[in-house]
Amino acid sequence: MASVLNISAYLFTPIDDPASLRSELQQRVDARSLRGTILVAEEGINLFLAGPAEDVRGFVDELRAEERFAALTTKESWSAEQPFRKMLVKHKREIIRMDRPAIRPAAGRAPAVDPVTLRRWLETGRDDDGREVVLLDTRNAFEVDHGTFAGALDWRLEKFTEFPDAAAAHRDELVDKTVVSFCTGGIRCEKAALVLREDGIDARQLDGGILGYFEHVGGDGFDGDCFVFDERRTVDARLQPTG
Repeated sequence: MASVLNISAYLFTPIDDPASLRSELQQRVDARSLRGTILVAEEGINLFLAGPAEDVRGFVDELRAEERFAALTTKESWSAEQPFRKMLVKHKREIIRMDRPAIRPAAGRAPAVDPVTLRRWLETGRDDDGREVVLLDTRNAFEVDHGTFAGALDWRLEKFTEFPDAAAAHRDELVDKTVVSFCTGGIRCEKAALVLREDGIDARQLDGGILGYFEHVGGDGFDGDCFVFDERRTVDARLQPTG
């Protein structure tokens, strides 16, 4: 029976005290039966947690009680076993490393496409204005190899810091098209879509990433499974472990 609640969540929001917040969050998770990883940086928070539902949701509710984290949303799935070996809370320079400090999602997101709308676009290959839709996988190559949207562009990235240069090199292929960037849970495509828009590309981001798409519409248009960074390794369109 699946009794362990798994969540992923992130929020780009200014944090002026990431070091002290790290210590505070460590105390909070130590008081609960939680495992996973929490990253805090000046640009925001990124977390993957698993444990009893009351502990996971209780921790998230505590976070949301703070104004800076009120907009935090989570993606949930269930497993029969704890997928993390320990609980880590880390202070990082970025919650998702790109090495482009001028890219600040907290200052303004790129337009987002919800899963239901994307599924409709995939059926015709066009957006609501009749423009060609191109899907761009912003994940690393080894993640893409487990599964991706049919026909999605894959630039064979080894690490996310390569994305800006790859975007510049492929710019001409994307001009005059509606580009939807996507990743596992949405955090990478937040930054990726902003980079593309700076290069003059009409880029959107898939709201909630692949996991959000699975949650709301299932696996329509997606081939394979989604890689996740815990001992489950991959989940299917029902958000069930397959690794």
